[in-house]
Amino acid sequence: MKRSEFFMKAGAGVASITLLPLMASKKKSLNKSGAGVLKIVRNGDGKQVNVIGDKMTFKLTGEDTNGDFVLIEQNNAPGTGIPVHIHENEDEIFRVIEGKLEVQVADEITVLEAGDISFLPKGIPHTWKVVGDTYAKVDLSFYPAGLEEMFVELSNLPEGPPDMDVVFSICARYGISFLK
Repeated sequence: MKRSEFFMKAGAGVASITLLPLMASKKKSLNKSGAGVLKIVRNGDGKQVNVIGDKMTFKLTGEDTNGDFVLIEQNNAPGTGIPVHIHENEDEIFRVIEGKLEVQVADEITVLEAGDISFLPKGIPHTWKVVGDTYAKVDLSFYPAGLEEMFVELSNLPEGPPDMDVVFSICARYGISFLK
């Protein structure tokens, strides 16, 4: 039997026999807190926020993942970026879907293109910027979740040039510090 035939024939039976009872028991136990249940997010769906020019769509938040992680889709114009900063509490992963993203970790600068991934551990100075001449679509994940609340606060600041003292103060409450 060919491998593809095996998975087509055996896969459904195996999943229904072994995985579904496990999934049902997990779902039941996680439902008590209202988090961790199955969620389907369609292309284009999610809460959209503009964080001082960084256009984000929340695909999964801590509420969805029982606080384990957050998944955000960014879609930004060339030149969009953030100053060098450090996360005290969470690791960060960038996965480029379209375009180019320049990532600097400590003193190392790398340009990521579609399909590339960068892992940015907490406690290490880093920055990112969209480079090239097209928008960059990037999946951004934080482990553990919680930083999405900071992004909501930042997106609620008044329009116009931001008061950077206010921005830094909000970020500091979430364990983000900027290097000057």
